[in-house]
Amino acid sequence: MKVLITGAAGFIGSHLCDRFLKEGFYVIGLDNFLTGSPDNIAHLFGNKNFRFIEYDVTNYIYIPDDIDIILHFACPASPVDYLKHPIHTMKVDSLGTLHTLGLAKRKNARYIFASTSEVYGDPQIHPQPETYWGNVNPIGIRSVYDEAKRFSEAMSMAYHREHGIDVRIARIFNTYGERMRTDDGRVIPNFISQALENRDLTIYGDGMQTRSFCYIDDMVDGIFLLAVKENLNGEVFNLGNPEEHTIIEIARKIIHMAESNSGITFLPPLEDDPKKRCPDISKAESILGWKPKISLDEGLENTIQYFKLKLNIKK
Repeated sequence: MKVLITGAAGFIGSHLCDRFLKEGFYVIGLDNFLTGSPDNIAHLFGNKNFRFIEYDVTNYIYIPDDIDIILHFACPASPVDYLKHPIHTMKVDSLGTLHTLGLAKRKNARYIFASTSEVYGDPQIHPQPETYWGNVNPIGIRSVYDEAKRFSEAMSMAYHREHGIDVRIARIFNTYGERMRTDDGRVIPNFISQALENRDLTIYGDGMQTRSFCYIDDMVDGIFLLAVKENLNGEVFNLGNPEEHTIIEIARKIIHMAESNSGITFLPPLEDDPKKRCPDISKAESILGWKPKISLDEGLENTIQYFKLKLNIKK
């Protein structure tokens, strides 16, 4: 079977390439390297079952091959990235979604869309189930990402209803692990980079806002199951770790695990930053048979060791 993965050189996309190749699929990867890195897929070049095409999915996509599954994972996902590239972010999750859905229609391919917990905004229901419609500021600074993902969900479901495409939507909660950039801008890479360099960890607000963190291996397991399981047409699944932690708790844990001399600096809160974020994964547990297995300590230890190599830290 052949799968097409957009955003193939990104953090999650590159791990998905590895997983599908391991499972015996032929993988076609697309990426324009706006935020992804060739380093993430360098080990795949030369693999006879992998083909890479450097391409911007906001343009029309022509692939001559038969394709069984399309995973649309192209999009800047870090606030640093999507605030730097606001218009392109919206184009990737509008035009890019339109073009990948059109390709799915032409190829009669299953379609998995990488949505996000950000569609819930600053939630008024906690934890967040898939039935919750969200609380999003449509003109706020983060709306370029939040609303683009919400539009893509709507577009995906329109293609499902009108053209019968087998669409599945993954609402991905905070994910971390190897191949994140040291300058990614999200909480865990920020904290680890700062701790390893003995700089103060920067917390926006009082640090009592909560997040849940899913290790990359667990996330890839969930996405793979969502992609290959039969009879999930039109379904939406939360994928994330339901263990909730305050940001200040994570900061202190990383300082300890990195054996750092860092302190903590508190900065003004970020605009529209959610106060709570935690998935209800009961649907994924019951239908996919999936839940995270890797503890926060184990995942952080793996990530710290990876960042030590990236930052050339000897200790």
